[in-house]
Amino acid sequence: MSMQYVLEFLGLMAVFSIFIVVPGADFAVILRQSIVHGRRAAIMTGIGMGFSLLFHISYTILGLGLIVSQSLMLFAMIKWAGVLYLVYLGIKSFRAPGFNVAEIKVSEEDRKPISALRCLGMGFITNALNPKPVLFFLSLFSTLVHHDTPGLIQFSYGIGMATALVAWFAAVSTFFTVKAVRDRFIASGKWFNRITGAALVGFGFRLALARAAD
Repeated sequence: MSMQYVLEFLGLMAVFSIFIVVPGADFAVILRQSIVHGRRAAIMTGIGMGFSLLFHISYTILGLGLIVSQSLMLFAMIKWAGVLYLVYLGIKSFRAPGFNVAEIKVSEEDRKPISALRCLGMGFITNALNPKPVLFFLSLFSTLVHHDTPGLIQFSYGIGMATALVAWFAAVSTFFTVKAVRDRFIASGKWFNRITGAALVGFGFRLALARAAD
């Protein structure tokens, strides 16, 4: 892999690493699975989300390739929309309140054993139906990945990102089954959101300045 591709991948991972730790729908499902069904169920749910991520990335790469073949101007517009979207995500995260574990309602029906296959399906569907990854990957790939980068290389980026997502949720699943750790994280959730939000805004402005200089 050439240095250009290594730098592209590192750039993607820098932004994506901030994106995955921002609490959202996926995070809420993993937290619920950890509390209700335990570590194994939460980890399997996270793996399902990883597969869904590859699904999002696949059609993103194919769609961007089609756009480039039709109009470089449209592609450039998507790049700038991507910068604005990163800033929007950052501001939204910065202003978000901390995560409230009291919102998780657990009934006796919920506590029944759940199969690994069902956990995989739950993770896949939760992520696949979430509009957040759709918009994020469109903006991320259009902004950070050169349109001449081969599709196979781009998909390898996606495999790395999916692996990072599964690893993060495996860590969440492991630590959040320990009540003391979970309570400490939730107590500092507001500041966690502010830090990650500021980081996303910073990335957005940095990308805007870099594109403006091109």
